[in-house]
Amino acid sequence: MQALRTSSAEIGRRRAASVPRGVGCVHPIAVVRGEGATLWDADGRAYVDFVGGIGVMNAGHANPAIVDAIAAQARAFTHVSFQVTSYEPYVALAETLNRIAPGPSRKKTLLLSTGAEATENAVKIARHYTGRPGVIAFQHGYHGRTLLALSMTGKNAPYKQNYGPFCSEIVHAPFPHELHGWSVQRALDALDEIFASTISPERVAAIIIEPVLGEGGFVPVPHAYMQALRDRCTREGIVLICDEIQSGFGRTGAFFASEHYGIEPDLVTTAKSLAGGMPLAAVVGKAEIMDAPGPGGLGGTYAGNPVACAAALATIDLMDGAFFARAGAIGARVRSAFDDLAARYPADVAEVRGIGAMIGIEFVQRDEPVVARIVERARERGVLLMPAGEGNVIRVLVPLVIDDAMLNDALAHIADAVHDVLGSPSTGSG
Repeated sequence: MQALRTSSAEIGRRRAASVPRGVGCVHPIAVVRGEGATLWDADGRAYVDFVGGIGVMNAGHANPAIVDAIAAQARAFTHVSFQVTSYEPYVALAETLNRIAPGPSRKKTLLLSTGAEATENAVKIARHYTGRPGVIAFQHGYHGRTLLALSMTGKNAPYKQNYGPFCSEIVHAPFPHELHGWSVQRALDALDEIFASTISPERVAAIIIEPVLGEGGFVPVPHAYMQALRDRCTREGIVLICDEIQSGFGRTGAFFASEHYGIEPDLVTTAKSLAGGMPLAAVVGKAEIMDAPGPGGLGGTYAGNPVACAAALATIDLMDGAFFARAGAIGARVRSAFDDLAARYPADVAEVRGIGAMIGIEFVQRDEPVVARIVERARERGVLLMPAGEGNVIRVLVPLVIDDAMLNDALAHIADAVHDVLGSPSTGSG
């Protein structure tokens, strides 16, 4: 059998020869082990992981409780398909998600395998429930790479270019972000103009929104906008879908970011940190809406895999009040460090923003790829980062089990990487 562990460079060469170039790669290393907030590459070097598998590892790499749950379920059985026969891990997880989902309404849960499946099925359910075809999504939003999910995604490069035609009856509204000229009122006026000129409310099945933009740059929805959106959806009979795939499961200091807004979404989509690294996603929503499709209308061969469900139950067990408080403390420390960078480099840092430990720092767009260079320099110093937005935002998705010493060291290395790229604060950009 071919050896699986050589060096990062050798694995990179094999990757280039065997994997399509369309599968991007932020860091030219190959990981062989992870623990907590640390990863080790094939050359034996350790890195502090501020990416977390793109928001998947909130509970940390190789968390013993999750590993034990995976092993125990794998010894029992790994697959039968929930459409063939029931099994308790799926039902128990559905009960748990119904209990923790925002709002007082009775809930039901559909389990799936990926975030794109979750957003597509949420729209299917909303269309069936309302009998309407239209969907309103948001510019700069991200909802997945499959056709309907990609049609809802509001970011062209690198996701949508040359992949059309896309699904019809999908309209993109401006996302409220004051920094880029979209105040709450201006964005609401634009939404009302869409209703008046593009698609009437009576034809809209759902509005889908990320409470905090993920790929779009870690921009939280302003409270006033989310409240107004909830009111408009209620008034017009439109299903409000909160896409919590990146913002859920402790990242913002609560199970779901929508909890911070004091609203109850009609449907919530989840994935990523739901199952501690196992492929699992869900649509959780009001029971009368979830029950709209008939038997056979929902599902998937691997949807709600029992091993993934066992991992999710163990993951959720870890997410108590102390876990959420830790997310808040991590976020406060990261924000403080980024605010310091903004004060030192006022001509280069456009904004620091986020909720809880979902913090982003946006740099002023320049001809040179500033953030890409910072990411590279940080990796050289032992910290893995990942961009967002238009490649001008560094987003923080560090596992929420990181200790203070490691967090502070990593933030110091990030500050040094920024200094490497931007130069001395006293002389401006370098």
